[in-house]
Amino acid sequence: MDISSAIHTAFVLLLSGDATLWTIIRISLVTSLAGLAVATPPAILTGYLIASHTFYGRRIAIWLVQAALSLPTVLIGLLLYLLLSRQGLFGAWHWLFTQSGIIAGQALIAFPVLTAFTLSAVQSADPRLAETAITLGANRWQVMRTVLYEVRFGVMAALISGFGRVLSEVGCAMMVGGNIAGVTRTITTAIALETSKGEFAQGIALGVVLIVLALLMNAALLLLQGDTRNAEQLQ
Repeated sequence: MDISSAIHTAFVLLLSGDATLWTIIRISLVTSLAGLAVATPPAILTGYLIASHTFYGRRIAIWLVQAALSLPTVLIGLLLYLLLSRQGLFGAWHWLFTQSGIIAGQALIAFPVLTAFTLSAVQSADPRLAETAITLGANRWQVMRTVLYEVRFGVMAALISGFGRVLSEVGCAMMVGGNIAGVTRTITTAIALETSKGEFAQGIALGVVLIVLALLMNAALLLLQGDTRNAEQLQ
């Protein structure tokens, strides 16, 4: 099949509602969003605490968070595979080659991204904001909510980057999920499989979905930022 025919077939698959194709997309969205949801609360809390507190080893903590951003996802997949295998520490959970295993891997991949972005956003906030909140009698949780609300677009950027990271990774999903059709086959693992078989139409269709999702997420963030700036100007 030549490239032009593959592209034509790809759009036919998308527009015709091909069941196999949309099952892959659904599995990818479900596992990515679930992994992001699991990682978000502890990651945002960790990023905030590191940024807003001075403690022994703080520089090492920042270094570890930043270093974790460079970890290849296939390495995370290998470590998780060893933990979830029958002889592994969590083998009794039977999560290997299941969506639960993929979600665990996606959460581990998203965690350092969310933490690093939140840490950077909180560090860039005006320190007088927290001081004012404390002066007005706010407790620790109220101070944290106030600061995070002030840097909410940095947190939104963290969420979008984290979602993009987990949605587009292939190594961990392939190793932990096993690329089982209709169960753990995600967009990226399907693209890798179909390309290796020389079947480009489905790979192109799924690639188009990834591009559309990326454009939509960033467009939403830009619209929110624009609405907020307009409101501030009106005030």
